[in-house]
Amino acid sequence: MKAVMLAAGVARRLYGGDEEMPPKALLNFDGQTLLARHVDVLTRLGVAELLVVVGHQRAMLETELHRVAPAGFARTVFNPRYRESPIISLSRAGDVLRGGGPVLFMDADVYYHEDLLTRLVRRRGETCILMDRDFEPGDEPVKVCVRDGLLVDFGKNIVEVHDTVGEWPGFMLMSAEHARLIADQADEMVAGEMPGFTYEEAMCDVMKRFAPGAFTVEDITGIPWIEIDFPEDVVRAETEIRRRITDYTGGVESG
Repeated sequence: MKAVMLAAGVARRLYGGDEEMPPKALLNFDGQTLLARHVDVLTRLGVAELLVVVGHQRAMLETELHRVAPAGFARTVFNPRYRESPIISLSRAGDVLRGGGPVLFMDADVYYHEDLLTRLVRRRGETCILMDRDFEPGDEPVKVCVRDGLLVDFGKNIVEVHDTVGEWPGFMLMSAEHARLIADQADEMVAGEMPGFTYEEAMCDVMKRFAPGAFTVEDITGIPWIEIDFPEDVVRAETEIRRRITDYTGGVESG
């Protein structure tokens, strides 16, 4: 299994357009950058290789990756259009997505307990999306929608009837077939009327080509995590989420 991580963006919502600031993957929580945390978890889970799509402040990311990753484990690919839609970054990872094996997709800006990834990686052989039912509804979260136990919709704009909804933490396991199709769909979107497309739309478009159940769902409600998008997310990560990660004991948070 290989992993693809998107870490190219400029974090406008976090830094207000200040492009001198470091990428979100270099935010430090509990003495460790997010990137270092990802590498630590991935290597312990037996992931063979990590491809990081870089753009903004690429030298900073590559320096940290060299510091924290075992020799031969990680490499980068540059997205020169990193100020545009993030679907371009997904397209830049096409060699891994078409590599013929399962692929673990990751956003770089997530702080989480490692059980979140453990639960996903154990679904080897499947295409699986994580879902957290404990979330605040609104336009911001990427939603995972289930009907009769089967995934029926995925993204910020939902159209399918569903009976259960949760938030997507930004991690997904792809089978070799689905990874290849998602790469093709991303390339097609980038070549066409790309502005406004998100990489979730490429994933959802492929999912809807198959009968419900081809893409499975892993419910990770109760496992602590947070995606860092806004300044208040950093504060919450440093306080509430850090404490919850420390207290988490595999399905039960102590205290």
